[in-house]
Amino acid sequence: MFGYGFYVDPERCIGCRACENACAECDTHRGTSMIHVDFIDRRNSIASVPTVCMHCEQPTCAEVCPADAIKRSDDGVVQSSLKPRCVACNNCVVACPFGVPKMMTQLEQMMKCDMCYDRTSVGKRPMCATVCPSQALAYVQPDRIQVGRRETPTNRFRFGNQVITTKVHMMAPAGRDAIAVDVVDYMWEAQR
Repeated sequence: MFGYGFYVDPERCIGCRACENACAECDTHRGTSMIHVDFIDRRNSIASVPTVCMHCEQPTCAEVCPADAIKRSDDGVVQSSLKPRCVACNNCVVACPFGVPKMMTQLEQMMKCDMCYDRTSVGKRPMCATVCPSQALAYVQPDRIQVGRRETPTNRFRFGNQVITTKVHMMAPAGRDAIAVDVVDYMWEAQR
């Protein structure tokens, strides 16, 4: 599906978890979902957001891997660790700014969303995007994503002074060229 992009629209997530179930059906995941739905401020809200790997242009998970087990394919997809190389050190789990990699202790291997590479590499959509009823997860051509949406896609994220560019786009309020994610901001709100 040349020319297609992966888009996440948190405002459209209804928390149904269909994406998690579909992800577990992907052949490369061995029956385990590599994405998850997070509930934001669960005490006060029903708001939820799907969490998928953002496939960073310079993946921190791969940079901190002492065994060189995490690779980024030529098309920008950051793969799960290579089983023979992964030493289950958890460096990638701790280093990911998006909190995506999971250490599968029974396998002694890090696994994460690989955008259903077994499907997307042969022209199919990722499993999660095929079942999302609200289009919170979409795998479409860039000109189709803004149809009927107020938000605009961005693939730039600010963590303090660091800017991370990703393959996956997130829908952001119109006019924003990046999404600022600063833990200190959230800590401040929690202290009020």
